[in-house]
Amino acid sequence: MELLSDSEVIDILRKESEEYRRLEEEHKNLEEMLSEIDKRKFLSTEEEIERKRIQKQKLLKKDRMAEIIRDYKRQMFQGVIN
Repeated sequence: MELLSDSEVIDILRKESEEYRRLEEEHKNLEEMLSEIDKRKFLSTEEEIERKRIQKQKLLKKDRMAEIIRDYKRQMFQGVIN
């Protein structure tokens, strides 16, 4: 049995995983917020802090999504072997 690519796993997770869908939506929202902040020429100290906070949150979401993909592939691989 052939292992699935990341994009194939993502398609499956979008259908089957509430957590993955939620993380993907939150990541998209954070990206939009960051895009709005980045349109400004100059940022206040508070805006810089907010920008960094958003970047960290976005990275945490992306890391968790990657972990879910890895876990899915690992489980699939174990199922193929066993």
